[in-house]
Amino acid sequence: MQLTRTDVVLRPDSSRVLYRPFDPTHPQRAMKIISRVMELPDATVETLLADVLSEFHGRHQRLRHFFQERYEAVRHHLLTDRPLNEDRQLLIGSYFTQEYSLESAALFNPSIVWHPCQEGVAPGSRRFVLSLRATGEGHVSSVGFRAGTVDAAGTVAVDRPTGYVTAPRVLANSRYDKPLFLKKLVELGITDGFVDLVFGAVDDQFTLGELEGALAHTARQHRSRRREWEPIAAAIVAVARANYEIECDPESDISERVIFPYSPAETNGIEDARFVRFVDDDGSVRYCATYTAFDGSVTLPQFVETEDFVRFRVSTLNGPEIANKGMALFPRRINGAYAMLSRQDGENIHVMESDMLHFWYSKRLVLRPTFAWEFVQIGNCGSPLETPAGWLLLTHGVGPMRKDSLGAVLPDLDDPRSE
Repeated sequence: MQLTRTDVVLRPDSSRVLYRPFDPTHPQRAMKIISRVMELPDATVETLLADVLSEFHGRHQRLRHFFQERYEAVRHHLLTDRPLNEDRQLLIGSYFTQEYSLESAALFNPSIVWHPCQEGVAPGSRRFVLSLRATGEGHVSSVGFRAGTVDAAGTVAVDRPTGYVTAPRVLANSRYDKPLFLKKLVELGITDGFVDLVFGAVDDQFTLGELEGALAHTARQHRSRRREWEPIAAAIVAVARANYEIECDPESDISERVIFPYSPAETNGIEDARFVRFVDDDGSVRYCATYTAFDGSVTLPQFVETEDFVRFRVSTLNGPEIANKGMALFPRRINGAYAMLSRQDGENIHVMESDMLHFWYSKRLVLRPTFAWEFVQIGNCGSPLETPAGWLLLTHGVGPMRKDSLGAVLPDLDDPRSE
C-alpha cells in the first residue's frame, strides 16, 4: 500500500467563539442580577446594551435574537408583571449569556464522509464533510465540521471556515418511543411500580414535556412515596435527556455548525465522533456516528444520526456489549444485520452484530495484538471501507514508548469476523 501525505493542515482558531446560556448555580443569584438591571435608568440601559452589542456583535450572528431567548428563559424570576421595553429585555438576556471558544485548545481526530449534496462539483471531483473534535476552554470537547473537495488526481482542498460558529437549537418536541425507552430502563435496572404508573400515563410516542408532566402528576398522586421515588424520577429524566434532537441553521455554512454537549452525560465533552455514510437495504442514506460522552468520571458510548448535517438525532447505545471506546459502524448491513467494530476490553478488536441499531448483545474477537508495533493495544481508525477485495479496516497500534502506528487488514465482505 502506498501512502501520500498532503499539505493540508487544520489548525485550531481561538477566535471562533459561540454564545451559550449562562445559568447561575442558585436561583437567588439570577433574581439578584435581574433586580440590579431593573434598577437602572432607561438611558443607562440603552448605553450598556449599545456597548455590549458593539463589543460582541462582530463575532456572532443573530446575537440580539439570542439575548431575547435568554430573557424569555429567565423572565420567571421577575418580581413584577409590568412590561419591559426591548432594550431592557435584551440587556437582561446579555447577563445570562456567555462566550465559549470551542477550539482554543485543540482540533483533531477527524472523520470523513461524502457530502450529501454534490451539486455544482467539477467533473471528476467530489465534495466531502469532515468532522473534527474541537477542544476548548475547560478542556470540554465538541464536534465541529468542515467541507472540502477531492479531485480525480487525489488533490484535497478544505474550504476555509467562516469567522462564526453557533450552537444548535435543542428541539423541545423530540419524541421518544415508549417500548424502546422502557427497554433501556430495564437494562439500567430502573424497574419499579413508579415506572409502571408513569409510563401508563404516556402514549407510545411522547415528548420530554409529556414525560415530565407524567412524573409530576404521579408524584402528586402518591405524596407519601415522593421522596422514595425522587431518585428514580431523576434517573428517568437523565435517560430522556441523553436522547434528544438538535437543529442547526440550514442557511449557515457547515463550518459554523457544531454538536455541543447538552445531556448530563456530556457535561465534560463529546469525544471522537466517527461518521460513516450508511446505506440501508432499501437504498436510504443517513450519516451515523458513534462518539464518547464524558461527564468527568464516566465515559458513555453514544450515537448520532443525520440526513443533512442540519438536524441530528442523538441517542444512547444499549446492551451489555456497549462498553469502552472505539466503536465504529459498518457502512451497510451484512447478511441482514447491523455490524459494528468495538474494543470492549481496551486491547483487542471485536465485531458485534445486531438486528437493532441501538441495542447490542454479543461480540466476537477478530483481531488481537500480534506485531511488535501493537503489543500494548490495537483499535480501529473508523468505519471500514468496502472494496472488491474485502473490508479495508485501518487500525492503530500502540507499541514501545506508547508510539502509535497505522496498520491495515482486509476482513471478508460476507463475514467480517474472519480475515
